[in-house]
Amino acid sequence: MIKGISFLRPTGSQAVYDQLASFFSALGFASGKGWNEETSRGAAFLAPLGNLEFVDGEFPSTADVLVEVTALDAAHQAADTWLRAQSADAAARLSPITETHWKSHIFTVEPQPGFAFSFWAWTDPLRGKPVAVEGDLSAEGMRFAIVVARWNAVITDRLLDGALDALLRSGAARADIQVVRVPGAWEIPAAARTLANAQTVDAIITLGCLLRGETAHYEAIYNEVARGIGQSQQETGIPHSFGVLTCETLEQALNRAGIKAGNKGFEAAAAAIEMVSVTRKLKLAQGGPA
Repeated sequence: MIKGISFLRPTGSQAVYDQLASFFSALGFASGKGWNEETSRGAAFLAPLGNLEFVDGEFPSTADVLVEVTALDAAHQAADTWLRAQSADAAARLSPITETHWKSHIFTVEPQPGFAFSFWAWTDPLRGKPVAVEGDLSAEGMRFAIVVARWNAVITDRLLDGALDALLRSGAARADIQVVRVPGAWEIPAAARTLANAQTVDAIITLGCLLRGETAHYEAIYNEVARGIGQSQQETGIPHSFGVLTCETLEQALNRAGIKAGNKGFEAAAAAIEMVSVTRKLKLAQGGPA
């Protein structure tokens, strides 16, 4: 019968309303369906879970609105950044992260006078969650092959640099990294399959770049490349990470190769490391050799 719960607070002025709406947007709340009428307006912010709790005894916070988050440090940093952009007294309106008596960490922020909110997270991040098998980002003792296309080398060389950086940072030995260059993205699946069939590496990282403006059969090539890499992974049991960019323009590709949006080669290598680790753990759990 109960559908949802809402807490309504009058802001008192348009300026305070705008500031609070800006604050909760900056911290990543999902926007709900508000309203804008002649006599009033409202900004709604949603969280996946809502609780109505009554406390007898020591109160868990200095604020009566508590927001549970998954990354408390990130939330604290976002609040600090927002406050510093708004006023010079940020330190007075944001408490440090402290430990509670109920096995959690918490901080309180007052984006506007009279509006205090506490953000908290359990000390044990797995509390209330099923124990998951996850991969470690340590590449020590692992062997990798990187298949990289020469076509659009201005992009793929950057992807290769990112992949090598991720592997070496994570403990892989340079002697355990084999780099195979192929003419273009179309040739990547064949080389990856040959390497996988040899069973001499723990994972294969595929890197390439397809630009829609350069070829009329862009989608046909991409579909076959993706299918071939996926099929090689499934049929050989060797993890393949996908670092083949598919972009509209050269600018988009450059952004994904380390200019603005991170380096997808680095990300593909990190994914390969994690999948090798996960695969080994699953095999051990099933009683087989790692």
